[in-house]
Amino acid sequence: MKKLLIIGAGFLQSFVVKKSRSIGYQTLAVDGNPNAVGFNYADKHAVIDITDKRACLEYAKNEKVDGVLTAATDYGVLTTSYIAQRMGLPGLNYKVAQIIKNKYQTRKCLFENNADDTEQVYEVNKDTDVEQLAEKLNYPVMVKPCDGSGSRGTSRVNSKKELKKACRFAINSSITNCALIETFIVGKEYGAEAFVINGEPFVLAILQKWITNPPYYAELGHAIPNDLKPEVETHAKECVRNAIKVLGIDFGAVNMDMIITPGGKVHIIDIGVRMGGNLIGSHIIPAGTGIDYMSAVICNAIGDKRELTIKENAAVVTRLLAFGGGTIKHLPDFEEIQKNNNVEIYHHLKMGDVVNEYHTNLDGCGYIVAIDKDRDVALKNAEHALIQVEKMIF
Repeated sequence: MKKLLIIGAGFLQSFVVKKSRSIGYQTLAVDGNPNAVGFNYADKHAVIDITDKRACLEYAKNEKVDGVLTAATDYGVLTTSYIAQRMGLPGLNYKVAQIIKNKYQTRKCLFENNADDTEQVYEVNKDTDVEQLAEKLNYPVMVKPCDGSGSRGTSRVNSKKELKKACRFAINSSITNCALIETFIVGKEYGAEAFVINGEPFVLAILQKWITNPPYYAELGHAIPNDLKPEVETHAKECVRNAIKVLGIDFGAVNMDMIITPGGKVHIIDIGVRMGGNLIGSHIIPAGTGIDYMSAVICNAIGDKRELTIKENAAVVTRLLAFGGGTIKHLPDFEEIQKNNNVEIYHHLKMGDVVNEYHTNLDGCGYIVAIDKDRDVALKNAEHALIQVEKMIF
């Protein structure tokens, strides 16, 4: 039996752990959290910080694994690529992974190669003369950490007097203490999920997104099919393929965020070289395209072939359980809400839990998934279920 090591064993990775075992691989998982939910489904596990690439490599070597992957988090990407390269396993080139981990290097590469329609890109760190840079910029701009995920440390800056505070916020949220500045684009945010096999990129879907209001821009849900005109979706997919090629991504899952203007211009704002989080890889793509996406990602990582054919399928809408903050005083009858609204609900709520006001994905408490032949029906079911949960929980 082949062995697969999964880097990260949190809630979103637990679906990949379960899938790997279900299709016949011996599944190992590592995570820094000793109570990681994915450990419950793994054949073996170890408590290791997933950003500690050398410790994870030692574990992988000792276990003689045949493949390694991470999913739904950027924090395991470098470790996964490092292990694959050191052990001669299928995986993304480590130098490419390093470039993509740095948002500025990524944006710079896309900008210089005209991969999308973006115009203005700068990098700052604690030694940058921010006041001097502030005079050069065309406002408004977005400021965000050069690494990490989940919208943490991201904010909009409307004038030069706001720039210093925003840069400090982003730098303090960055592992490398660097921040990225780029033009704030007026438009709607969308997601993209792609998969690279033998160096050839396949764009699986452009996803409609809902996000919070400024200044946090955190995800609230996704849907496919999206609401774009066909020609704009075609252009968005072309930008995704362009980005994959100019960045040298020749292996595995790729997740992107982009803003599309009313005029149809596409601006890629973030790239992750792993399967999308917030149930994109585990639920949305399989339901919306008919592709057993997790199996494809797993088999690709282990070196086994898996067919990748997009089929006509259902509409799917998700909503995050994202609240204003407070203490959980009541738990609604989730089974009844699911039944009445034809949805699935995943949550980790318990009586007495203190819930943070929703600023980033890490503040989320779970997900609602609605699937239907009709997109409008799925959207209505998801929103109605969310309202019912919100009314009962505090």
